[in-house]
Amino acid sequence: MAKMLRQIDDEVLESPFNKQQFFRLLTYMKPYLRNVCIALVLMVIAAVCSLGSTFLLSSAIEALENLNKRDIYIYLIGMIVTAIIGSVCVRYRVRLMDSAGRRALATLREDLFRHIQGLSFSFFDTRSAGKILVRVINDVNSLNDLFTNGIVNVLVDCFTLVILLVIMLAVNWKLTLISMCIMPFLLFILFKLKRVMRKRWQRVRVKTSSMNGYLHESLAGMRVTEAFVREDENQETFENVNDDIRNTWMKAIEVNNAFWPALDFTGTCGTILVYIFGVIMMGDPVKPLALANLMLIIWYLGRFWEPLNTLSNFYNNVLSAMASMERIFEIMDTESEIKDKKDAKPLPPIKGRVDFENVTFSYDREKIVLKNVSFTVTPGQTIALVGPTGAGKSTVVNLISRFYDVTDGAVKLDGHDVRDVQLRSLREQMSVMMQDSFIFSGTIMDNIRYGRLDATDDEVIAAAKAVYAHDFIMQMEKGYETQVNERGSSLSVGQKQLISFARALLNDPKILILDEATSSIDTHTEILIQKALDELLKGRTSFVIAHRLSTIRNADCIMVIQDGNIAEAGTHDQLIKNEKGHYRALCDAQYKFLLEE
Repeated sequence: MAKMLRQIDDEVLESPFNKQQFFRLLTYMKPYLRNVCIALVLMVIAAVCSLGSTFLLSSAIEALENLNKRDIYIYLIGMIVTAIIGSVCVRYRVRLMDSAGRRALATLREDLFRHIQGLSFSFFDTRSAGKILVRVINDVNSLNDLFTNGIVNVLVDCFTLVILLVIMLAVNWKLTLISMCIMPFLLFILFKLKRVMRKRWQRVRVKTSSMNGYLHESLAGMRVTEAFVREDENQETFENVNDDIRNTWMKAIEVNNAFWPALDFTGTCGTILVYIFGVIMMGDPVKPLALANLMLIIWYLGRFWEPLNTLSNFYNNVLSAMASMERIFEIMDTESEIKDKKDAKPLPPIKGRVDFENVTFSYDREKIVLKNVSFTVTPGQTIALVGPTGAGKSTVVNLISRFYDVTDGAVKLDGHDVRDVQLRSLREQMSVMMQDSFIFSGTIMDNIRYGRLDATDDEVIAAAKAVYAHDFIMQMEKGYETQVNERGSSLSVGQKQLISFARALLNDPKILILDEATSSIDTHTEILIQKALDELLKGRTSFVIAHRLSTIRNADCIMVIQDGNIAEAGTHDQLIKNEKGHYRALCDAQYKFLLEE
């Protein structure tokens, strides 16, 4: 667990700015360029109204000095009108950018998920599901502010800063230059301290994620915890993680509490400086500074830090988003090792002939799993694969389904090399039932229908009856409409395998692969399934991997896989006669084990 926590803590919070990735990300906003342009215009109008309102207030003060009531009313009405226009513009800008940003993020997430679904098994062999999940959810969500606010705001804020500076210089260039003396301090606080503050709050979120991960693991494994009396150790670990969050939080609060007072102090010093020099200029006998102009400079100076604050936020957001962009595009740039050739053609309806022609395969290019394996399976045959764990039984069926590509040689179906046909057309004519029976959240009916969505209810029920799952399903509260949780936690292991078995059979495949399909089914149910298989496997090429030798006695051919080779092949009766053979040794060992039980 500690290793897992360290891995989460080691996640990169920020990455250097990568111009190519940034512009690649912006392409997702291209379909919504119209929204961005309209939002930009609305923000410019809102910014002009905001600055104009302050200018009108200054003019109202000047009219007040001259006791001109008519002008005061005009300026006040103007302020109300500009405020209304600005509010309306901001409201519609938020709607436009939220809509565009959310759609862009949805497109990015869909593209990422689509790409992940197309990646080969080797990609998932080396990455945890949690890491991939973070990319699809957290990393994409972290780009939200950049899409909905950042891009438009940074342009508007640059425009606002320029207009502010032009107006202030036009009002009084000397006082404007004096007011700019505080800008270096403001920039330091905004860009330096705020970046430190952002990093520390990011660290808090990372620590919180670590605690959530530990809680999830602890709750999921509560039965094991109680069985091994690990409560005290787990409590100690949780307290350490919790203390880590508290300490990280306090460090973030230290910078957070220092940031705003420092900003206020710097702004106050600048205002006092402008007041002092402004009062001096008001006493100038030649060209005195008007009070209204002094107030305008002070008000605009107060407004100066707001766009600077937004720009600093954008800067920090971009740096933080770069890490997310890097992780997202890393996956999207990962090429699937198993993909269709450019000239791949659909696999026509097959009869079920399978040829292995001098097949050699290794997962990591170092340790060879299969060594120059050759065999032929005629349509309708049932082939049983037996042998010790790690011998290469599952690899054989994985190559038939083209979950992996052979290192050397060829796998052919009805004479077609599986690498030369379209993957979809290949796998549509197969059904695979793995040892790990995965049940999706939903009804039992939906789970059985998963591989063939157009199947009728009667066909689903017929498949369930064929594997003797119908009886236990009907004993449930709502029968086939019973809702099951993710991974089928409300079902026994045997029940999950029966449902998966029905799912595979419903597809009516020409090639059926059963990988340890009966490993968790009791002996009575196994006998019933074997009777069903005798009828269901007729006219269908099937590969059965099983450690229980009783389930494969009737196979047309039993292949014993040993050290990456086919050590023996034949029927049960043929192989059992060889007293020194591997199959006879496996039968004797299993029979001895049953006697000892």
